[in-house]
Amino acid sequence: MKRAMGQALVLLLLSAVAAVGVHFWHPMAPAWYLVVAPMQEDEVTVERVKGEFGGKVLWLDARPEDQYVAGHIPEAKLLNEQGFNEQLFELIDVLQKNTLPVVIYCGGEKCEASRKIKERLVESLPMENVWVLKGGWPAWKKAEGE
Repeated sequence: MKRAMGQALVLLLLSAVAAVGVHFWHPMAPAWYLVVAPMQEDEVTVERVKGEFGGKVLWLDARPEDQYVAGHIPEAKLLNEQGFNEQLFELIDVLQKNTLPVVIYCGGEKCEASRKIKERLVESLPMENVWVLKGGWPAWKKAEGE
């Protein structure tokens, strides 16, 4: 009986450690507490895109292709880490002729894919006025009432 209780306790402890680990390393892990992260210099909100930019931006979706296909911001172009070189080649004309602000989004608040794409894009092409959407795809869906 004691041995079974000890084994159950070990399994419970291992499960708790695994849950905490997943929370900290999963890109879309929910917050354990409600704290809004401060805006970074390169971030923009949906409200600012609609207000200050009049909604006229070039959207780049940094999520995996299957998520992009399942749903994306209208007119958004796919540019993610998995296919960056090929996708950039396909978008080169659009990006070089673009005069609008560029806003990159990914899968959520903790997602860093949009920031990585921004860095790679700015290194590859001399671009200014490139932003990361704070809150990513979920922020867009929330603003659109979905």
